Amino acid sequence: MRVRRHGGEMGRLRLRQLEIILVIAGQAGVAAALSWAVAHNLLDRPFPIFAPSAAVGIIVAALGQRARRTVELMLGVALGLVVGNLLLLVLGFGAWQLGVVVALAITVALLLTGRSGALVAQAGSAAVLIATLSPGEPDLEWSRLLDAAVGGVVGLVVVGLLLPVNPMRVIDRAATPIITTLHEQLQEIAHAMTERDAGRAVRALDRLRAVDADVDRLHESLQGAEEVALIAPRHWRRRHDVERYLRGVQHFDRVMIECRGLARWTATSLQNGERLPAELPVAVRRLAEALRLLRQESRTGRPPTKALRLALATAEAAGRARVHPLERYADGVVTRLFTAVSDLIRSIGYEPDRANRMTRAAAQRATRDA
Repeated sequence: MRVRRHGGEMGRLRLRQLEIILVIAGQAGVAAALSWAVAHNLLDRPFPIFAPSAAVGIIVAALGQRARRTVELMLGVALGLVVGNLLLLVLGFGAWQLGVVVALAITVALLLTGRSGALVAQAGSAAVLIATLSPGEPDLEWSRLLDAAVGGVVGLVVVGLLLPVNPMRVIDRAATPIITTLHEQLQEIAHAMTERDAGRAVRALDRLRAVDADVDRLHESLQGAEEVALIAPRHWRRRHDVERYLRGVQHFDRVMIECRGLARWTATSLQNGERLPAELPVAVRRLAEALRLLRQESRTGRPPTKALRLALATAEAAGRARVHPLERYADGVVTRLFTAVSDLIRSIGYEPDRANRMTRAAAQRATRDA
């Protein structure tokens, strides 16, 4: 059963990857064709090779960095042209002059940006073109700058107007493997508690630690979704949803940290032979379901009321567990549950103070009822 489920997840992941590849490939093809047509037919450039090259460079840039990449492209080309022309007027043309021009252009670009990137690369390549081709190609620098402008603008038009991706699908695609892992491993932790299997909790901890790469992709996808919601008129109405995700992701990061702590403290408690009340696996399963519902409800754009109720039910179950005498690590498990619930409520959009009050109230209500 587990092998079949894992195979299904891998198949869905490959389908999502294929979808991304096809979208980027389509955007790149359309951008290359349009930029060449604009430069050739409208601007009367006979061989506008730099325009489609620049457009493709914009498309294949990391999602969320395309607007910045366009600005860096233009600034880098302009910087290389200015530095190259000024130095060659003084130094003349030749092999050593080429080396000096490129070195100084890249030095200036790095001093301006403080890091490598499109601006630095374009400054260096523009300086090379000026130093090597300018003697035989009059006005090369301005045609290069014009091509870069055409390619950059067309690239942004394609991703913003003609073939924009759905920002919410971008986020959901990135969040799915994280939520799936959290849900499955919290269920594993609950089983470990019930069966008193410390090894199972340790394995769950290892799998939760392996989710870091997915978390990095989620943050990149949020940047990309923010960019699309900003430049694509078709998706301006999703700005509020994207901003909500951006505000909540820092708290969601802490939920993942608390889930790891939950696995670690559970394993340690079981290894030390501590007794875990029956309410604890119930609480952990409710937390797992709250995370699953959070993803489902977030897709609709409506407030995640079901996820909130289940998160508070998690705090209630953890509160009932604390009625029992708890040893050191078992008490730590309860504390991690309370903290995870509070962070989950914050990720939904509640202020920290209110999230803490709601969590405490749910735990105290369970204590009174017990």
